Amino acid sequence: MTDGNSSRFAWPVRRRTPPGPEGTAEDIAVQDIAEREAVDRQLPPPAPEPLMEPRPRFNLAVFRLAGLGLALILALVLGIVRVVGSGPPSIAQLRAEAGVDSWPVLTIGVKGDQPGIGYYDPKGLTWSGFDIDIAYMVAEDLGFRRQEVRFYAIQSEDRARMQATDPANQKRVPVKMVIASYSITAARTAMGVNFAGPYLYTEQSVVTLEGHSPVTTFGDLSGKTVCSLSASTSAGALTDAHAIVTTRNQVSECFDLLYKHDVEAISTDAAILGGYKSRDTTNRIHHWDLGLDSSEKWGVNVGENKALQTLVNITLYKSWKDPHDDRWELAYEHNLQTEIGKNLPTPLAVAEQPPVPRPEVRQLPWENDLP
Repeated sequence: MTDGNSSRFAWPVRRRTPPGPEGTAEDIAVQDIAEREAVDRQLPPPAPEPLMEPRPRFNLAVFRLAGLGLALILALVLGIVRVVGSGPPSIAQLRAEAGVDSWPVLTIGVKGDQPGIGYYDPKGLTWSGFDIDIAYMVAEDLGFRRQEVRFYAIQSEDRARMQATDPANQKRVPVKMVIASYSITAARTAMGVNFAGPYLYTEQSVVTLEGHSPVTTFGDLSGKTVCSLSASTSAGALTDAHAIVTTRNQVSECFDLLYKHDVEAISTDAAILGGYKSRDTTNRIHHWDLGLDSSEKWGVNVGENKALQTLVNITLYKSWKDPHDDRWELAYEHNLQTEIGKNLPTPLAVAEQPPVPRPEVRQLPWENDLP
């Protein structure tokens, strides 16, 4: 037996019966196992093993959802790139293609001898007229200040080749655009003139000296000597009416011939002739209305610069479409409206800006460049 300080978990001491007649080895083993089991029943249960968190399982659904989201994002990005790359250009792209940001000044060919349309005052060295105001409107939207616009006088036959003349030294100057009472016609378009616009509707008319017999059609000028501008639409109509046509590069030269009685009449656009009639303080000339159904549609020649053509059309479209943009209306009021009284009953030009189709320009949802 154990003493009082011995642990209760010590195995009990016993004497084994030696093998012999009273007990065999098998008996001793059985007895030993039984004693051990008895002791085990007296021991406390072992402490429970700590619980372990199960290993996280791989979530295939989350992975598939993330993959789907990534695929949608890539598809959206590719779609935007495809639209940007293949759709119409933006205004920034048009400006870069036209080259306007690299121009230190904007050179424009205009008429210099047409009061109310394009007129150069050699004394004051100033330009005035409807075409001049339209040119300033276009220049403003292109980013040019008024002092950065250079006007050069251009003759009618030079409007297609865009070669003007500097009134200061009479040198030839190439220009970026022409705004010079230049009518849009199928023949001019076919020969390669790229027009933006139109920006004004007018019609052909005739002036004579007072006392001349009435002129109501081109036929009334048959057999008579008539002056018109070179490469003008009126010259062809006069030839068809069997008039004797003489042409000049400037309408002021035609008036010189008229006052000298070298020609009987002058024919060109009413908006041009109206400026001379309104300034005729001696009432020497009479302005005749031909009552034609066809209109002369003035446009802006931009040469080979297609991007510039779209930019000019953007200005004209915004001016026509935006009710808050009154620049065209002010140009009409200051230059043509003031001439109507002295030209009645002959109309000079339509008092509304011609509609311009909306240019093809790419706009993102957050942009608002065009109305």
